[in-house]
Amino acid sequence: MSAPEPIPLAKPVIGERERELVDEVLRSGQLSLGPMVRRFEEMWAERVGVAYAVATSSGTAGLHLCFDALGLGPGDEVVTSSFSFVASSNSIVYGGATPVFAEVDENTFNMDPAAVEAAITPRTKALLIVDIFGYPAEIPALVDIAERHGLGIVEDACQSIDGAYDGRKLGSFGHPAVFGFYANKQMTTAEGGIVLTDDEALYKRLKSTSNQGRSDDGAWLVHSRLGFNYRLSDVHSAIGVAQLERLSDMMAARSRVAGWYQDRVAEIDGVIPMYEGPQPRSWFVYAPRLVPGTDRDEVIRRLEPHGVFAKPYLPCIHLQPYYREVHGHRPGELPVTEAISASTIALPFFPEMTHAQVDRVCDALSRVLAEVAPAAAG
Repeated sequence: MSAPEPIPLAKPVIGERERELVDEVLRSGQLSLGPMVRRFEEMWAERVGVAYAVATSSGTAGLHLCFDALGLGPGDEVVTSSFSFVASSNSIVYGGATPVFAEVDENTFNMDPAAVEAAITPRTKALLIVDIFGYPAEIPALVDIAERHGLGIVEDACQSIDGAYDGRKLGSFGHPAVFGFYANKQMTTAEGGIVLTDDEALYKRLKSTSNQGRSDDGAWLVHSRLGFNYRLSDVHSAIGVAQLERLSDMMAARSRVAGWYQDRVAEIDGVIPMYEGPQPRSWFVYAPRLVPGTDRDEVIRRLEPHGVFAKPYLPCIHLQPYYREVHGHRPGELPVTEAISASTIALPFFPEMTHAQVDRVCDALSRVLAEVAPAAAG
C-alpha cells in the first residue's frame, strides 16, 4: 500500500499576478531602491491608515531598527514575552540591551499586563509587545503601562498581519509596529518585513538606517549615521504587492480553514481548540494544545506515517540554548509560558487547504492520540 500524499505544514499562495509583477521588475532593470518598494510601502500605509511604512529585509530587521532608534544599550532592559519566535528577543540583544520575560495569559498566550507591570525595574526602558499566533495583545493596557512608566514601545506584529484590536488596525496605535512576510505567514514576500509609523522623524531615521545610514537628503554615498543593509528589494516587493492586492481573500480562506479545524478538534479527546475571544484572530498557524501528560513528540512522530507534518510550536525563548548559556535562564521561571510551550502543536495550515485535508489531519490526530494517551496516563 502506497504512503498517503503528505500534507505540508504551510504553503504560500503564489499565482500569475506575482509572476507578472516580478517580471515587470526584472524587465525594468531596477531591482532595488526602485518604484516597486515605494508602491509596496504606500499600499501598506494606506491599508492600515498610517502615514509611513518602511519595507525591510525581514521582520527581524524591522524590530532591530526600532530598538536601534530607541538608543538602547548595555544595562537597559526591555520587558517582553518568551512565547514568541526567537527573533523577538534577539532584536533586543543586538544592541546590548537585555530582554526581561513576563508571564503570559493562559488563554491568549500573550503577555499578562499585570506580569508586565511587575517586571518593570529602574533599568526598564521599553516594552516589546508580541501579538502571538495572530491574536492581538492587550494593547490599550500595555500602552497605559508604558506611558505611566515613561517607556518606549515596539510591537512585534509579525504573526498578526492585518490584525486589529477593537476594530483598530494593529500598527495604528501610535508606536511602531513590525510585520514579517516569511513564506509561512498570512502573506509573503519570500523574506521581508515592514515597519508602520505616524512619526515622521522615526520614518526618516528608519529609511536611513535600513539603507546603511544614508543621509536624509539621499545624497550619493553620504552616510550621516551608522546603518545596516536591511533594504527590501523590488523583486521581493513585487511579490508583496501582488499578495497585498488579494490579502483579504487569503485571510478569509485562512479563517474558513481555521473554522473547519475548530469544529473537528472540539470533538477529539485530548486536544484543546485554539482560543477565540473578544478580539478577532488573524489566523497565522493552527496550533491547539494537547492535554497535560500527552507525549507531544511521540504524537508528532506517529502523525508522519499518515502524511501529516506537525511541529512543536513554539519553544520558549528563555529556554533556548543561547539564552540559557549566556543569560542564565532556567526551567521553572515562567510556569504558564512553559506549560503552553510544552503542549502546543502546529498542524498543517494554509489558505488553499481543503475540507478533506483538514478531516484527514484530524482523523489521524484522533487515532494517534488514542494510541499515545494510555501510555501518557500510565
